[in-house]
Amino acid sequence: MTLFDNTRVLVGIALILVGSVLFVPAILPNASTVSTYALVPAALLLTAGTWLVGTSSDSSAV
Repeated sequence: MTLFDNTRVLVGIALILVGSVLFVPAILPNASTVSTYALVPAALLLTAGTWLVGTSSDSSAV
């Protein structure tokens, strides 16, 4: 069984990628208020994705 056979890992990686993309508009110059509000869901998606990947195996999470 490899790392990518686990559904939790694949969902976690997808959430990490989407969360990372949501950070991009807020770091650009002249960022609007709406792009600043996108930081909240971006942080939540990154947290959820990291949690899913970190707890996907039976061993203890690092």
